[in-house]
Amino acid sequence: MSKLVRWARVLGDGMLGYLIGRIVVVSGTVTLTAVCQLIVGLALFSGLGLGSAASWLTLAWVLALGLLAMLPLGVVLGSLFPSVRSATVMMAGIFALIGISGIFYPITQLPAWLQWVGQAFPSYWLGLGVRSALLPGNLAAVEIGHSWRHLATAGVLAAWAIAGLVLAPILLRRVARRQAGSSVAARRERFIARGI
Repeated sequence: MSKLVRWARVLGDGMLGYLIGRIVVVSGTVTLTAVCQLIVGLALFSGLGLGSAASWLTLAWVLALGLLAMLPLGVVLGSLFPSVRSATVMMAGIFALIGISGIFYPITQLPAWLQWVGQAFPSYWLGLGVRSALLPGNLAAVEIGHSWRHLATAGVLAAWAIAGLVLAPILLRRVARRQAGSSVAARRERFIARGI
């Protein structure tokens, strides 16, 4: 368990504050990375469909909802798999989900049952939304339903975001409770003595 989680345990509503802080920091990092990649992509490739305000708006809301859906999910998975060995198993599962989510090739090329599994997770919907913003409209023909399905994308990503934001603080508190009460009390005393 990280030091920040331990210190968050000392504060009232510290786990929720920790979760929100992590979401803000990681979202800022991801946003900066996405902007840098878009600048390079726009300079190197002429076929990107970011010529209209609607494309930029679509990219913005998809990335914002996608981050809110994926980051709490990462916290939930991290609290369920606390050791490095179990994290390796978790990463293998995540890579398998990415493989069937239509990120690298059209999901319509997979068997129907794998398409349903891929659509059950937010990575498919995040990829679909980003493709809808970056690619020309005629490429929707290779998607399920021959449409970008913006309403479904927003609904599924919002549902995952809500579920993650509800579950993550609960699981973080559970992880923090595993520690002995005396160690939490000692940290609280050190925290108060430092005058922070």
